[in-house]
Amino acid sequence: MRLVIATGNAHKTEEIRIMLGDLIDEVSDLRAHPEISPPEETGTTFEENAAIKALEVSAALGPESMVLSDDSGLEVDALHGAPGVYSARYAGKAATDVDNRRKLLDEITRAGARGKARSARFRCVMVLARGGNKLGVFEGAVEGIIANEEKGEGGFGYDSLFIPENYCETFGQLPAEVKNSLSHRARALEQVRKALPGHLHA
Repeated sequence: MRLVIATGNAHKTEEIRIMLGDLIDEVSDLRAHPEISPPEETGTTFEENAAIKALEVSAALGPESMVLSDDSGLEVDALHGAPGVYSARYAGKAATDVDNRRKLLDEITRAGARGKARSARFRCVMVLARGGNKLGVFEGAVEGIIANEEKGEGGFGYDSLFIPENYCETFGQLPAEVKNSLSHRARALEQVRKALPGHLHA
């Protein structure tokens, strides 16, 4: 059984490939399927967006492949949960990660949030599907705070700004194996790991 990740993000695919270990022989993503256009994410929640991607891509690929999609983002309490589902395009549709991080820091500063008031969490919702049918929904979150400035070159997105609970370093500074052990995606994937064996030969 093949597993196709409904993304073109190489970083995300590699994280998932590492975390799923030996459960799946072949893991690819939409870069291997240029005939499939990424579905437009029109949902207002992480689960809605993840389901849109999983169902459309799995319908296009047929029953020979399982499709795993995720929608994830950063929720900052001082910003009433923003950027949330708009995390990837917080500074605009053509925004880069640098643009998004700069806007986030500007907005938090404007909100006057300091210390514990900079609390935030990464949230991830994953949907597993095959042949246009939803097989399961899985969720994970990791709490933390937003740093005053970027720290670290690792990871992607907002990783260089997010300090997970009980750590002093950002996801951008922590070794990949540490981040992968406690990240929101890791926590959702742990649930996927438990559910996958029941679907592999169904």
